[in-house]
Amino acid sequence: MQLQNNKIGWLEGIIEAIHDGILVIDHVGVVQLINEEYTHITGVSAEQIVGKLLQEVRPGALLPTVLKDGLAREGVFRKEMTMEYVVDMAPIWDQGKIIGAVSVCKSIPEVYRLNKELKKSRKRVTMLERAVGRIHQAKYTFANIIGSDVQLKQTIEQAKRTAQTDMNILLSGESGTGKELFAQAIHNESKRRVAPFVPVNCAAIPSSLLESELFGYEEGAFTDSNRDGKIGLFELANHGTLFLDEIGDMSFELQAKLLRVLQEGSFRKIGGLEEQTVDVRVIAATNKELQSMVEKERFREDLFYRINTVHLTIPPLRERRNDITEIIAFLLKNEAHITFDPETIFILQHYHWPGNIRELKNAIQYAISMCDHQVIRQEHLPDTIKKAFNATQQQSITLQPLEKILNDTERTAIQSVLNQTGTTVKGKKKAAKILGISLASLYNKLTKYHI
Repeated sequence: MQLQNNKIGWLEGIIEAIHDGILVIDHVGVVQLINEEYTHITGVSAEQIVGKLLQEVRPGALLPTVLKDGLAREGVFRKEMTMEYVVDMAPIWDQGKIIGAVSVCKSIPEVYRLNKELKKSRKRVTMLERAVGRIHQAKYTFANIIGSDVQLKQTIEQAKRTAQTDMNILLSGESGTGKELFAQAIHNESKRRVAPFVPVNCAAIPSSLLESELFGYEEGAFTDSNRDGKIGLFELANHGTLFLDEIGDMSFELQAKLLRVLQEGSFRKIGGLEEQTVDVRVIAATNKELQSMVEKERFREDLFYRINTVHLTIPPLRERRNDITEIIAFLLKNEAHITFDPETIFILQHYHWPGNIRELKNAIQYAISMCDHQVIRQEHLPDTIKKAFNATQQQSITLQPLEKILNDTERTAIQSVLNQTGTTVKGKKKAAKILGISLASLYNKLTKYHI
């Protein structure tokens, strides 16, 4: 009851606390009250205007018109003597009737200041977006995927066609086969290429932290968290691509939240109340059998079908051994003085490569560092490769006819050298010199091996 009795006092106190100029009229247009900021902005005091008809003391005022038509107005320019300001006006309704009207004034300098701050904020946002774009850029294209294997080429063609759509993609393959390389190539082939490519390894981040990484959190959501909150990876990837590597390691609980984002296109930050809409393409990758995990109830079936719109399988290196010399040549493009002797190439082609291309790249780098001369030999290879070759491969290799072994080795050596020197006349002359044979002999062998 006390609050009701003091209603006018409360209203006046609230209006005085507002930093904009306030003027209120009743249903007949009589000014009921103004605040000090109104006087500061317009130069009109309470004694001059309160208790009087507004249109009499302020000819040309539009607020009485608001009483008649009930329409709000925004950004109306007004000038009183030398004072310039901008006014927003609105009717005051009570039980379906207009009982008054209110105008809110801002001085022109204040409007300019706010506009300037808005421009600064927009500039900062633009700079932030550009910075995000630079940080989260996809480097690789399909031109960086080396190999002539039929299965690999088919996978590349399917990936190129899929890149033109917005469908979610699941990449499966063993560790080291180049799943992220494919994901980046798909992004760069798509209409989203100018937007961010944001990768996250689901296996490398603890489940308790992965949710905040993906969705971010609001200010004060956690004790000792960032005071201003945190932007999540979904928000960073807006209009671009989010690459979820090793998605099979994501917790069952978080899978449900991911599914909702994929279905609804929106999410809520941790500790937040508002839904944020995002336009993100998801490319997921795994080295696990997700279908088997679904059957064992270790991966959500509904999420599996949501991310498995297109399924691309990347073949392991041991299933495309003929690509090894081509990959080696690519890895040695900045090491023109380095070559491999035929025996070393032979070993590399018959090793089982459990770590796939990643392991091959590391092996080449290791061999280059161990080689004192221009030719990499067997002794320069990592011990794991030499031991595996000697222990498990030598017997099966020697069961082949000697002539076939020699022909395969010779063909591999020639192809490897040509990959480095090129197939021009100049390149072939250089290759013959490296191989220690005449140019005529090289041409004969090229014909023999259909190179």
